[in-house]
Amino acid sequence: MHDEYSYLSGSAFFSDIIPGGAHWSLTIKRNHVLRLIDIEGGANVGMLFYNPANPLERYNAPDTLKCQHTFKLTRGHCLYSDMGRIFCSIVGDSCGWHDTVGGTSNKALVKKRWGERNYQQYRNDWYLNGYDSFLVELAKYGLGRKDLAANLNWFSKIATDDAGNLHFATGNSKAGDYVDLRFEMDTLVIFNTCPHPMNPANEYPKKPLRYELFHAAARAADDYCEHACHENERGFINNALHHQCSNGGL
Repeated sequence: MHDEYSYLSGSAFFSDIIPGGAHWSLTIKRNHVLRLIDIEGGANVGMLFYNPANPLERYNAPDTLKCQHTFKLTRGHCLYSDMGRIFCSIVGDSCGWHDTVGGTSNKALVKKRWGERNYQQYRNDWYLNGYDSFLVELAKYGLGRKDLAANLNWFSKIATDDAGNLHFATGNSKAGDYVDLRFEMDTLVIFNTCPHPMNPANEYPKKPLRYELFHAAARAADDYCEHACHENERGFINNALHHQCSNGGL
C-alpha cells in the first residue's frame, strides 16, 4: 500500500454499501479507520457523533471550526466533541472540501423540492429526509430530538460569494472520491445518504455510499492531524487524559 495510506494497518476487514436516501449507524472503536467512498459522484453523507458511554457528549460544529480556523473540513482537521475531545481525525481525503454549515433536509423541504413518495406506495424508492433519518437512528440508542446537533455533510461543498451568500457547488465530489476518518475515541456514528438541503437537482438525488472499516496503524510522533495546529495538540492531550482515567485512574 502506498505511503499515503500509512495510517492503515492492513486491508479493510468489513465493507458495505448504503443506498442513496437511506440511513445507518454503528459504534466505531478507538484506533479504527472508517473510509467513506462516493461510488457514483455527487454523494452527500450527513453525519453526527456521540460518546456511546455518555451520549450527552456529542459533535460540536462551532468548536470544530473555530479552534481550527476553518469553514470547511479536509485532511488534517479533527472533529471535536463539546467536551474538548476529538472523536476522529481526517487522515485521508481525495475530495478536499466537506460542508460544515449546510445542515440537513426535512420532510417539508424534500416535498417542496422533489415531491413526495411514501413507503406504502413506492417501497425502497420512497423519499427520505435527513432530519427524520437522524431521528430513526438515534431512537435505536434511546436518543431523540433533544439530542440532535448541527451535523456535517461529507462530499458536499457550500461556498460563499462576495456578498456572503451561500451557494451549493455542484460536481464537488467525483466517482471514487473518499475520506478516511481515524477514530481517537469510541464513537457512536449516526449517518444518512439523503440529499443536501441546498442541492438544486431537479430529481431527488439518490447517491449510494460505500463504507469500509480498517484497523489503524499506531499514530506517529509527527502525526499530521495532531500537529496541524496547537488546538489539536491540546485535543489529543484531553483524549489521553480521558482514556487514562477510563482505564482505572492516573
